[in-house]
Amino acid sequence: MKYGRCAAVTGAAMLFLAVGCSSSSDTGNTTAGSGVADSSTAATSSAAEDSSAAEARPVGTVIDVAITGGDITPTNERLDAVVGEPITLRVDSDTADELHIHSVPDHTFEVEAKADQTFEFTVDVPGSVAIELHHADRTVATLAVRP
Repeated sequence: MKYGRCAAVTGAAMLFLAVGCSSSSDTGNTTAGSGVADSSTAATSSAAEDSSAAEARPVGTVIDVAITGGDITPTNERLDAVVGEPITLRVDSDTADELHIHSVPDHTFEVEAKADQTFEFTVDVPGSVAIELHHADRTVATLAVRP
């Protein structure tokens, strides 16, 4: 008799586990659970991408300037900027020169013959602002600075 009861209990337990396992997948709990995890993972991933994009994306106007073998890039570029927002010049140069920013206030930056130079300034008065290389006698860019 003891053996019959033990077999019945074991059989019932196995049936319960089998039904319990299949019912969770039949009700969509696994799918719903995965969906929730996927959504939160996607939200976390998206938030991380937005955060790193915000860090990578500088505020204001950024101008990359290259001076190589007498060639200057950009030359006579027209760009937009906003009063009070930072304007960043990232310069790689193989020769020394001087950048003049004809704005209010005026700015002058000494360019060395090296890579990865960064110069930042703001403009206080709206209007047209020329960025010129003094020794090369070239206009790198003209900014249309708006309020």
